[in-house]
Amino acid sequence: MPKLFLGIDVGSVSTNLVLLDEDRNVIDRIYLRTSGRPLQTVQEGLVRMKEAAGGEEISGVATTGSARRLAGLLVGADLIKNEITTHAVAALYYRPDVRTVIEIGGQDSKVIIIRDGIALDFAMNTICAAGTGSFLDQQAARLGISIEEFSELALTADDPVAIAGRCAVFAESDMIHKQQIGHPLKNIAAGLCEALVKNYLNNVGKGKEILPPVIFQGGVAANLGIRRAFEKILGYEVITPEYYDVMGALGAALLVREKFVNSGSPTAFVGWSLCEEEISTTGERCHDCANNCELAVLRRGGKIVAYFGDRCGKWSQRVPEAAATQEVGSRAPANPSA
Repeated sequence: MPKLFLGIDVGSVSTNLVLLDEDRNVIDRIYLRTSGRPLQTVQEGLVRMKEAAGGEEISGVATTGSARRLAGLLVGADLIKNEITTHAVAALYYRPDVRTVIEIGGQDSKVIIIRDGIALDFAMNTICAAGTGSFLDQQAARLGISIEEFSELALTADDPVAIAGRCAVFAESDMIHKQQIGHPLKNIAAGLCEALVKNYLNNVGKGKEILPPVIFQGGVAANLGIRRAFEKILGYEVITPEYYDVMGALGAALLVREKFVNSGSPTAFVGWSLCEEEISTTGERCHDCANNCELAVLRRGGKIVAYFGDRCGKWSQRVPEAAATQEVGSRAPANPSA
């Protein structure tokens, strides 16, 4: 029976799943909008992955992304890895000689510097929206076009306008000004693309030696206007891989495959039964001390799986079975293992 490995990347904008076989072939990939419902979106993705797997059992599962720990506890992950690691691994899978990874998602962006197959440095931006996909989505909506039309329009520009891109608020104000004085939409679209790229290079890429081959990953890599702007400013080719939008999940799947492909160890994956189980979170407050921590309680099939949000670790470090017998807000021992 062939071994199958699952990678899950849960971010603020998208939730992505990749199914690999033991020969590192991609069996299926799924890109879903998280829509503020990470747990339910993971469950939806698993339903579709079960079909792709033909009901065969999973030999290993790994999670990554901003909600990697939450997703990992939900599915029973064998590995929980940060986005830098998984994106670097996926880029090296696609291009073993890659030296720079540019990743731009809906809410954040990052650069990873790789030399001789090793990730040596990285930087992330999670503060200013001007360097992310959500910024482009908002401006496309303001221009009255879809993000797909925005991308195509930018490619037709003959003279991109200069737009202040160091701040999302100023960039939007500058764009409106350029509209009001009569600049064509195609030049404004191209100007916005160049503004985002300059923002990225001046903030995320500041002080980094960005050398080719450059791999462009994340949802924004689908925007041909952005890729063209990167190539114009950097002066060399920027490569968009086939699985650009699910590279985090791909990297997670590759890592868990490496761990289990020649191992007889069982996976911690809870199984396809998760597709039918009821999943919920509730908000509760602990009054054991002056912190008054706001807790998020994760339940699967009516049973407590984990606690999140405490400052002291008293709840989040509990073994789920023990935690299920302890009511939130009751007097609990300071040592979770006590």
